[in-house]
Amino acid sequence: MTAPVTAARRAASPAPDPQDRRGSTAAAGRAGHVPRLTGLPAIVLLASLIVALLAASSAPTPLYAIYQARWGFSPITTTVVFGVYALAVLVALLTLGKLSDHLGRRPVLLAAIAVQAVALLVFTTADGVPELLTARVIQGLSTGAALGAIGAGMLDIDRERGTFANALSPGMGTATGALISALAVRYLPAPTHLIYFFLLGVFVLQALGVSLMRETVTPKPGALASIAPEIKLPRTLRGPILTAIPVLFAVWALAGLYGALGPALVRALTGSSQVVLGSVSLTVLAGTAVVAVFGLRRASAHAVMLTGILTLVGGVALTLVALDLRSTGLFFIGTALSGVGFGSGFQGGIRTVVPRAAAHERAGVLSLLYVVSYLGMGLPAVVAGVLVVRGGGLIDTAYEYGAAVIVLAVLALPGLLRTRRAEAAAAAVQAG
Repeated sequence: MTAPVTAARRAASPAPDPQDRRGSTAAAGRAGHVPRLTGLPAIVLLASLIVALLAASSAPTPLYAIYQARWGFSPITTTVVFGVYALAVLVALLTLGKLSDHLGRRPVLLAAIAVQAVALLVFTTADGVPELLTARVIQGLSTGAALGAIGAGMLDIDRERGTFANALSPGMGTATGALISALAVRYLPAPTHLIYFFLLGVFVLQALGVSLMRETVTPKPGALASIAPEIKLPRTLRGPILTAIPVLFAVWALAGLYGALGPALVRALTGSSQVVLGSVSLTVLAGTAVVAVFGLRRASAHAVMLTGILTLVGGVALTLVALDLRSTGLFFIGTALSGVGFGSGFQGGIRTVVPRAAAHERAGVLSLLYVVSYLGMGLPAVVAGVLVVRGGGLIDTAYEYGAAVIVLAVLALPGLLRTRRAEAAAAAVQAG
């Protein structure tokens, strides 16, 4: 669930100059490279790459129970394995996200796919927690690097279609990856090998497709300088940013909980050891987030943000009631509503801040929002793992975690209302 961040950053950047694209095409022609894949087919290929990357990131979720039984580790280790992935993605986004602007889209994508293949091979040969951690770090770095180039490449080709594909693909990947992996556990032999070999084959095919794509930028100097992260908190944006931060942290913390402990939570609730059922929670959360992004794509930032806050609070509260009543149906209804809160809360938070930033401030402001989002995804999940083992257990930890998410979401309401009143006052002054 990382590409929406890249999509937001690229959407905030100036539209690519058609003259630049024509120039790069001409340069490619002079160099003897015949463009074979562009337009909608290229966007579909890049969108499929996002889906595959995010599917690969969620594929280990149903396998944690197998790893835990095989190697005897605690829920703390499960959440640490999840958390290091989130932090690795964050590091890659902040340092490698702009690299393709200088080296070209295709070289960065091909390198990222190769590194992703290494991560999958480490997964297949893992015989302990250190290898599992290593694979997740490599996977996170590869994913973060690739998403920057994919987001840019899509918008190079078609800004409108690229933005739309960037918004929908991540949730599709997260939802399908967990489900396909769970089905492999349920119905296929050696799932801890087959699922990764299957993904490896998908990436090989996608690498062939990327090699046939038309390059959309001309390489330029400054690659090393682009690696330095740029984080800013402009004085004029402090209000909107402080409004968005609690929601961004809350929605990604919720995603982290489902990604790390969702299957265990479903098993504790239902008493069923069915891996497919346990993985459906993450699939439902990510899938309804996709629906929310699509359904609210034309709504105002204020409306999207408010929808995110209200549905997040309502969905998490309903989920906690379901845990108290031991109601599986109510749990999944609450999860679906929470997914709407996740999708709209994240998009609303980004859209509340980014349009107000000046062009020279956008990269730094979005870097700050990335830090908040991915710290929210990784660190609370690790804390939850500690509480499960050393606190009151899984269900009590879920109560505490859910209550914290609700409080964070509610904290954003006063700031959102102040921002709305300030906008109304400014509009009245302009009209007068």
